[in-house]
Amino acid sequence: MTAAGRRHEGERFTGVDWYAEDLADSVFLDCTFTDCDLTEVTTRGARFEGCDFRGGQLNASTHDATSFAGCSFSRTSFFGATLRGCKLVGARFSGATLRPMTVEGGSWSFVALRGANLSGLDLSGVHLAEADLAEADLRKADLSGADLSRSVLRGARLDRAVLTGASLDGVDLSTVQLKDTVIDAAQACLVAEAHGALVR
Repeated sequence: MTAAGRRHEGERFTGVDWYAEDLADSVFLDCTFTDCDLTEVTTRGARFEGCDFRGGQLNASTHDATSFAGCSFSRTSFFGATLRGCKLVGARFSGATLRPMTVEGGSWSFVALRGANLSGLDLSGVHLAEADLAEADLRKADLSGADLSRSVLRGARLDRAVLTGASLDGVDLSTVQLKDTVIDAAQACLVAEAHGALVR
């Protein structure tokens, strides 16, 4: 791999091995990564925008203040990856391995995680406004303080998840599974109203 900080636009990378490469401050615009090994890469301040990841591994990789805005991840593995303060606005995940994974803050608004297995993940404080989490497995996930406003949670499993302090404005809670879910008083009122109760 070329030195960190390079700019790539519209390039196609197939089967490349960038194990433990430093991609800090690199820019990838509308690039395609097919079956690439990005295990243990670091990407501090990098930009991947409109990129298409097909297969491949980002296992044990570390991303600080990196942008993956508008990227798609199909069958890509993030096993053991760490994302700190990253921007994934509009990113789409399909058949991706997302656990175990460490997420510390960041903007994940408009992200498509339909049917994703996110069980047990700590997503506290993450900005997930208008995210598509329909039918996602969020059992035992920590979503405390997260912004879930106007997100789609239809059919999502939130058994034993923690939602205290999370913003649920504009969320349809009538089809969400909340068995043993930890919620606060304000959220309890929203849940009750979603199921037809009159809260006075």
